[in-house]
Amino acid sequence: MTFKAPILQIKPLAHYHGLALPEYQTTSAAGMDLLAAIDADITIAPGERLAIATGLTMAIPEGYEGQVRPRSGLARHHGITIANAPGTIDADYRGEVMVLLIHLGNEPVIIQRGMRIAQLVIAPVVQAVIELADTLDDTNRGAGGFGSTGTGKG
Repeated sequence: MTFKAPILQIKPLAHYHGLALPEYQTTSAAGMDLLAAIDADITIAPGERLAIATGLTMAIPEGYEGQVRPRSGLARHHGITIANAPGTIDADYRGEVMVLLIHLGNEPVIIQRGMRIAQLVIAPVVQAVIELADTLDDTNRGAGGFGSTGTGKG
């Protein structure tokens, strides 16, 4: 059986003018970069959250979602990540894609036009059938919560 890649239709908005369309940077890349489509530099202070425009609208194929994920370089070097990571773009959404950045570092960071601020991964979606149950099957873990399966040493 041959895999057929889903088609992602992208419609740039006027403020995207002059920026490169998203593309995979290597043949094995899972995500493509999303760029900041802003008119002027934006400084993000430590602890601040900002929604940054990408200037893109898109039609994600039915049965898929767009996952907006952090860029590891921004996180490592500046403490910039995505507040709702991964952000989800549903297949029926047609508005502008925004990236909700949060600054966890110690020094202000300047976001510039065309800066790579996130990555977009297109992933399959499975919708579960909800079934009301009177009981649930037992497991070894049971109701053990956060950290209940590890040693607690990190």
